[in-house]
Amino acid sequence: MMPRKILAAALATVVLGGCAIHPRPITDDERKAAMQADAQAMFGEQEPVAAPITLDEAMARALKYNLDHRVKMMEEALAQRQLDLANFDLLPQLTAAAGYTSRDNVLASSSQDIVTGQQSLVPSTSSQRQATRADLGFSWNILDFGVSYYTAQQQADRVLATAERRRKVVQLLMQQTRQAYWQAAGAQKLQGQIEPLLAQARQALDDSHAIETKGLSDPLQSLGYQRELLSLVLQLESIRDELAQAKPKLASIMNLPPGKPFELAPPDALDTPTLAIAPEAMEETALLHRPELIEANYNERIGLNETHKALAKLLPGVQLSVGAHYDSNDFLVNNSWRDAGVQVSWNLLNLLNARNIKGAAKAQYELAREQRLALNMAVLTQVHVAWIDYDSRRQQFELTRDLNDVEQRILEHTRNATNANAQGKLAEIRAATSALMSELRLYQSYAAYQGAYGQMIASLGLDPVPNAVAGHDLPTLEKAIAETEKQWERPLVTEAAAK
Repeated sequence: MMPRKILAAALATVVLGGCAIHPRPITDDERKAAMQADAQAMFGEQEPVAAPITLDEAMARALKYNLDHRVKMMEEALAQRQLDLANFDLLPQLTAAAGYTSRDNVLASSSQDIVTGQQSLVPSTSSQRQATRADLGFSWNILDFGVSYYTAQQQADRVLATAERRRKVVQLLMQQTRQAYWQAAGAQKLQGQIEPLLAQARQALDDSHAIETKGLSDPLQSLGYQRELLSLVLQLESIRDELAQAKPKLASIMNLPPGKPFELAPPDALDTPTLAIAPEAMEETALLHRPELIEANYNERIGLNETHKALAKLLPGVQLSVGAHYDSNDFLVNNSWRDAGVQVSWNLLNLLNARNIKGAAKAQYELAREQRLALNMAVLTQVHVAWIDYDSRRQQFELTRDLNDVEQRILEHTRNATNANAQGKLAEIRAATSALMSELRLYQSYAAYQGAYGQMIASLGLDPVPNAVAGHDLPTLEKAIAETEKQWERPLVTEAAAK
C-alpha cells in the first residue's frame, strides 16, 4: 500500500513541477521581428508621397495616419464593443447543462427506527451506477435587468463621450498641423539661401586672414572685421540648425517615416486667414460645439444613471425561472420533466444603508454637474484669450511683414552699393544675414498667426471635417477640409447673431 502512495506522490510532484511557470525573456530575434512588424503597421499602409504636399493634404494625412488619432479611434471602437456587451447583459439567462456520472459501487441506503435504533428497512437504491443528465434552464432576474438597463445607458453615454474626446484630438491635431506646416514651409524656402551665404562669409573670413598674415591692414581692424564675420557665421549656423528641425516635426504629425524627404507646396502669398464670426456670437458657438462641454453633459447623465442604479439596488429581486430536465435513471417514474418557479429575495441590510447609498450616488451626480459648470467658465475664458492672441498675432505678423520688406530693400541697396573691398563684402554679408533672419521671423510669425487661428477654431469647437464624408481616401478628405475652411470664412448663423 505504501509504495503505491509514494509512487502517486512522486507522480504528482513531477506533474506539478512540469506545470510551473518560469521567466522567459524576449530574445533579440523576437525583438527584431517585432520591430519589423511595428514598422509595417506604422508606415506600411500609407499612400506614398508622390508630389509636393499642400496644407490641405498635410491635414488629410494627419487626420488619416496620425497615431494619436488612430488610438482615439480604437478607444471609440472599444467603447462600442463594451456597449454591445452591456446590451447583451439585458437578456435573460439561458443555461444548458449535460453530464455523465459513474460509481464503482451502488448508491444504497437503509432506514433506522428513531425509537429503537434498529434498522427498519433493508438497504435499497433508487439510482443507477451510471446515469446521464441534461438540463435546460431559462431565468430572468428583474432587479438585475433594471441595474443592467442603467449600466447599458451609462455605457452608451461613454461611447458618445469617447467620440467627443476623439473630436478634441482632431481639432488640436489640425491646429498643430497648420502651425508646423508653415514653419516647415519657411524652412524649405530659407534653407537654400543659407549655404551660399555661409560660403560667402567663410570666403570673406579666409580673405581677411590672408590680408592679416601679409600685414596689409591694421591688425586691430582685421580682428574686428573677423569678429563680426564669425558672429554672422554663428547666427547663420544657428538658423540652419533651427530650420533643419521643422520638417521632421511636420513629418511626425503626418506619420511619415523619419528621415524620408518630401517637398511642400505652400501658396505663393502669405494670405491672412479670416474667421467670419462676430465676437459676440463666439461664446454661444463655443458652448454649443466644444467637445469638452458635450462630454461633460454625457458624464452628468452617467452620474444621474448611477443614482438610478443605486435606487434600483434597494428594491427586492424577483427571479423568474423555467426549465426542462432529463435523467436516464431507470428507477425514476418520470425521466423528463419541466418546472417553473418564482423567487423573491431582498437584502434587508441595504435598507439600513439606503441613506448612504443614495447620498453617494447623489454626490457623484452633483460633482459631475459642478464640473460641467466649471468647465463652462473655463471654455468662455479660453475663447476670449484665444481671440486676443489671434488678434495680437495678426498685428505682429503685419508688422513683421513690413519690417521684412524694409530689410529686403536694404539688402538690395547694399548689394548695389557694394565695392570690391573687404569692408563692402562685410556690409553685404551683414545685410544679407539680417534680411535672412527677418524672413525667418516673418515665417515664424506667420506660423504663429496660423497656429493662433487654428487655436481659435479649436476654442470654438469647430470641426475641420464634417461628421459624414463621402470617403476616407486622401483626395476626399482634402476636399472636405478645404470646403469646411471656406465655410468658416462665411458668417456662422447662431441664435445670438439672429437676435
